[in-house]
Amino acid sequence: MSVGQAILELHGVSRRFGGLVAVNNVSAQFGSGTIHGLIGPNGAGKSTAFDLISGLTPVSGGTIRLNGEDITHHRVETRVLAGICRTFQTPRLFEKMTALEVVMTGCHVHGQTGILGSMFSIGGKARDERQLVERAWQLLEVVGLAADAGDLVAGMSYGKRRLLEIARALATEPKLLLLDEVVSGLNPVETAAVGSLVERLATNGLTIILVEHDMQFVMNLCQQITVLNFGSTIASGTPTEVAQDPEVIEAYLGRPRTNVTPRRELRWKGMSSTH
Repeated sequence: MSVGQAILELHGVSRRFGGLVAVNNVSAQFGSGTIHGLIGPNGAGKSTAFDLISGLTPVSGGTIRLNGEDITHHRVETRVLAGICRTFQTPRLFEKMTALEVVMTGCHVHGQTGILGSMFSIGGKARDERQLVERAWQLLEVVGLAADAGDLVAGMSYGKRRLLEIARALATEPKLLLLDEVVSGLNPVETAAVGSLVERLATNGLTIILVEHDMQFVMNLCQQITVLNFGSTIASGTPTEVAQDPEVIEAYLGRPRTNVTPRRELRWKGMSSTH
């Protein structure tokens, strides 16, 4: 897959919480239509970076651009309408809703009727609702949950909840999808299903950034990887380049590269979230 022009640019982005610098002067570009990994040890600043990109947390410094437009100080809902959507480390779903209803909550972001239309045009509201239901069904099919459309979230497995959260995110019609530890807690079969879905979405033009601890998952999927440690960028490049970078190996294994045997380096490439 060829790397397109940058859809997202971070220029010197930082976030401080009192005396703690969670993200420190990070600059990065994310190519359109690519799968880009954002990795690093626990506490490296990965999820905070997602919070800054999605607007959940304001930056302390620097600039964020989406398709060339400065969105640094845009609200969360403005960024969603502009095409940024994310998932979370723990799925945040409505337990008493059906799978179809959950996806429809995402579809409502782009509902056509509006408040006045809902008040004065019963036909318009009904038409809009039919379109939302149809779109929600389509997205459930995309993620492989069409058979579960009528099931309550409370009774769904953890793996299906992960897929449902992705479907709801897709309902907002994103250009950039942020997936935060999307395969954490999944078994190998479920992980493979998510990986296949992510590849299909990227093939269809969606840009995806992954925060993930499962290195085998990241190395198999991503064209580019950015590595954070203590809030700062320590490496950026292809999976092969990053896996061989001395600073990355030291950050993960706690020792210089000269003390790491080829067998140990290979193990690093396939290590899971338990390491």
